[in-house]
Amino acid sequence: MSNSTEDLENLIALMAKLPGLGPRSARRAVLHLIKKRSLQLIPLAEAMHRVGTTVRECLNCGNVCTSDICDICQSEKRAIGQICIVEDVADLWAMERSGVFKGRYHVLGGTLSALDAVGPDELRIPKLIDRITTEQITEVILALGATIDGQTTAHYIADQLPDVTVTSLAQGVPVGGELDYLDDGTITAALNARKAL
Repeated sequence: MSNSTEDLENLIALMAKLPGLGPRSARRAVLHLIKKRSLQLIPLAEAMHRVGTTVRECLNCGNVCTSDICDICQSEKRAIGQICIVEDVADLWAMERSGVFKGRYHVLGGTLSALDAVGPDELRIPKLIDRITTEQITEVILALGATIDGQTTAHYIADQLPDVTVTSLAQGVPVGGELDYLDDGTITAALNARKAL
């Protein structure tokens, strides 16, 4: 096998490890990039190199950025006193896409899991507790998944913060959702979180 074939196979194998891509999709993506070499492959490779050498974790909240402190933490326009706790950066980005939350964030880096030996010290929970006191946080919003590990993590964090208002995102029927298509857990959560009209 020639070096060029080895390089291509290596690229396909690396692409196949990305979420949502298997070997076939990775092969198609690589062939597409090769056909569009100057418009897509070379700019993509350059952008990946730049990101790989410059992006780091925000020392304050755990977001990804190109400086020690991310733009959200540095912004004077963000509401102080509120902090939204998310599991990972993808969740932070989803919240930001909505444009609804105007406070600051804290990325845990996962959830508590006894099976996977993930305790509070493996997550960014000690840093969160430090931030609560130093930043005069009055409300902590838990935006964690409705999984067992997510709920365990939410309860653990709430127990650690007796002097702060702790809220969580409402869970239940999505906008446009039909009851017939929802699972029992979602219907139960929606019924329990009902409110007066």
